[in-house]
Amino acid sequence: MNEPPAAPLPPAQPPVPPAAPPADCLRCPRLAAFRAGNRARHPDFHNAPVLSFGPLDARLLVVGLAPGLKGANATGRPFTGDYAGDLLYATLAKFGFTRGDYGARTDDGLALADARITNAVRCVPPENKPMGAEIRACRRYLEAEIAAMPRLAVILALGTIAHNSVLAALGRRRSAHPFGHGVVHPLPGGPALVASYHCSRYNTNTGRLTTEMFEAVFAAICTRLNET
Repeated sequence: MNEPPAAPLPPAQPPVPPAAPPADCLRCPRLAAFRAGNRARHPDFHNAPVLSFGPLDARLLVVGLAPGLKGANATGRPFTGDYAGDLLYATLAKFGFTRGDYGARTDDGLALADARITNAVRCVPPENKPMGAEIRACRRYLEAEIAAMPRLAVILALGTIAHNSVLAALGRRRSAHPFGHGVVHPLPGGPALVASYHCSRYNTNTGRLTTEMFEAVFAAICTRLNET
C-alpha cells in the first residue's frame, strides 16, 4: 500500500460547511420529477440530492458527474453501491486516502483521509445524462464546496462534464484548459485541476479506462500533494 501524502497542520478554525441542496430541491423540475418517480418505484432508496463525503480540510476534491440510480441515489453517499464506487474507493485506499474498508453501504465505517468527494450534479438524472440547465443550476453548490475547502490543492474531475463544471465554478475558460485523461492544469491562484476518464463500468469494460490508467492519475496527484 502506498503511503498517504503528508498533510499540513489543520487550520486554527474548522471550515464552515458549504451550502447544500435541500432534500426536496426543486431547482431542476425534470430531476425532481424523476426523484418522485423513483420514490414510488424504490421507496427504500435515498432518492434525494446526495451530499458530499469527506472532510472539508482535505487537500483533494474528487468531482464526479452525478449520482447513479442504484448507486449513490440508493445509498445516499457519493460513489457508493455501484461499480464506479468499487474502483474509486479501491484506488483511494491504495493511495492512502481512506480509513476502514469500503463495504458499498453508508454504515460500512469507511472514512476519507485528506480527500472529499462530490458531484457536479447532486441528483440522479434519467439515463445518467443531466441537461445543461441542470448542470448550471447545481453549480452554485460546487462553487460553495470549493470555496469551503481552505487547504484545497488538487481537484480531480472525472469526465468532461465534471471537468467543465469545475472550470465554470472557478471562472476559468474551457479553451485554455481542455479535457484530456491524465492532463494536469495548474491554475494560478487556485488548485490544480487533474482530469480523468470517469471510472464507470462502461469506460472500464470498453478499455477506455484501465485500473492502471486510473492509478497513474492518483500517483501523479500524490506526487503533486507531496510537493506542496
